[in-house]
Amino acid sequence: MELTTSRATCWFCNKNNLNTPIPFVGDILAQLHAAADRRILAEIRDGRITGVTGGELLEMIRRARTFIAAKNLRKGDRCGLLAANSIRWVAMDLALMAEGLIVVPLYSRQAPAELIAMMKDSTPSLVCCGEALLWEEIDRNWADAPPRYLFEEIFTGVECAQLERPQVGKDDPVTIIYTSGTSGEGKGVVLTAANVGFMLERTAERLEQLMSSSGPAGQDRIFHYLPFTFAASWIALLTFLKRRSVVTINMDLAKIASDMRTVAPDYFLNVPQLLERMRRAVDEQLWQTGGVAQAIYSRAKGSWARRQEKQTKSGDAVWLALANALIFPAIRKKMIGKNLKALICGSAPLSVETQLYFMMLGIRVLQVYGLTETTAICTMDDPNRVEVGYVGPAIPGMEMKLGENEEIVVRGPNVFRGYWNRPEQTAEALRDGWFHTGDQGEISAAGNWRIAGRIKNLIVLGSGHKLSPEPVENAIAKMLPEAQQVVVVGNGRGYLAALVTGGVSPEKVQAALDEVNPDLPHYKQVRTFCVLTEPFSIENGLLTANGKLKRDAISLRMKNEIEDLYGMKQAVS
Repeated sequence: MELTTSRATCWFCNKNNLNTPIPFVGDILAQLHAAADRRILAEIRDGRITGVTGGELLEMIRRARTFIAAKNLRKGDRCGLLAANSIRWVAMDLALMAEGLIVVPLYSRQAPAELIAMMKDSTPSLVCCGEALLWEEIDRNWADAPPRYLFEEIFTGVECAQLERPQVGKDDPVTIIYTSGTSGEGKGVVLTAANVGFMLERTAERLEQLMSSSGPAGQDRIFHYLPFTFAASWIALLTFLKRRSVVTINMDLAKIASDMRTVAPDYFLNVPQLLERMRRAVDEQLWQTGGVAQAIYSRAKGSWARRQEKQTKSGDAVWLALANALIFPAIRKKMIGKNLKALICGSAPLSVETQLYFMMLGIRVLQVYGLTETTAICTMDDPNRVEVGYVGPAIPGMEMKLGENEEIVVRGPNVFRGYWNRPEQTAEALRDGWFHTGDQGEISAAGNWRIAGRIKNLIVLGSGHKLSPEPVENAIAKMLPEAQQVVVVGNGRGYLAALVTGGVSPEKVQAALDEVNPDLPHYKQVRTFCVLTEPFSIENGLLTANGKLKRDAISLRMKNEIEDLYGMKQAVS
């Protein structure tokens, strides 16, 4: 792709010819101009990396802005963005925001019925679509669908016209991101230019701290696979662009493992599921390999576990030293490459065992906590003060505290202004200046936060006992690496039961319960279970778009199985 530098300079940097865009967008465009000859974004397909420089990305944004400006939309109009991750997605997103429009990102893997519901709610003036196939099912099921334009026609390269540009204020909305909807239809979270600008400053500061703590740094190398439609992934992307990092986008989820080795990143954003899978893959491969390497690895793991429990034995230090010299460096290099400074993990709680496992390998895992309503982030681990099992301190400039039922409540410049077209739900979530997260938490003496569970997931037994299911589920899942999901049920019942999915035998589930139950108070013990061969998934409607359990939908779909569990076993005192 050829770039005419003078055109990019005129289009974005000459303030006599162009109104100032959204401040954070203007900052990113300025960084792209400064990196006009440096690669900024890349895509990896079958091990082959192709990309664009900052200048070439500016040219793509210019083309998209010209196309959109010709549609005579008004400031504040909504525009849908339906596409998989790509360089064009990034250019389209920045172009829409620069035109003063509100971007409604639509996850390309989401069910058409859910996408239609989001668009009917947000009423976009048009939808920018990555490929025609993504739109076919929507077109068949929605007679009044808005106009759709494919990327192929948007990035046509029409000549730049000197068009009047909108002035966008800090309090103007820039995006409506729909929540995952674990208990029903997703709500549109309205984020403003001020929300996003504040958050980008905080995330950029933390990444600068990470890289400076690792020695002299050049351009950050980042591997990215999480959908840009998710708030945390989007904020991360914009932060990377603001820092002039080089971001390589995974284009095939089936090839994440090989792609991350090819890219050899400094850091990248993760969900716990991938880290758990990486951990299991190492265990399985070394078990199959056997020999001296497997023997050292197994003994070192045992030594590491005893060290965490302060129950070290004679010889533990020797096994760890051998593993650190001979085994762990090879695992790190084969797993992720030689440049890794840290893994960043969010979206859901990461098990302590997995965090400790990567620490054993010499890999830092930094956790992040937040919600779409808090512009994706409330806390971030300090790279130099990580407390295992916690998600870091509150980010500077905002406040967090515990409210009723140990609920985390938040206020600050990162908190959204409200849900789109839902005044009652907005009033319920935003009370007395505080956003009520619905998450239960606790704070350590060092000021780090831990997330205990969701208040709305609380199970109230017939006895009146209340409990969060997540800690019980995590304890059982830890004992069942073969299981896909463990879901504890029992609201209004006399005791708890569990639904376990995946290729696991009933005998192993019972053995796990026999191991876990004695350490729990009687009302938290799981008394019966059933094994379901089909895992819960996005496709069958039992997981949200970002992989969270739809507990209400699971209870409804599995009503007969749950009734059988309570009909076939009586509570045990």
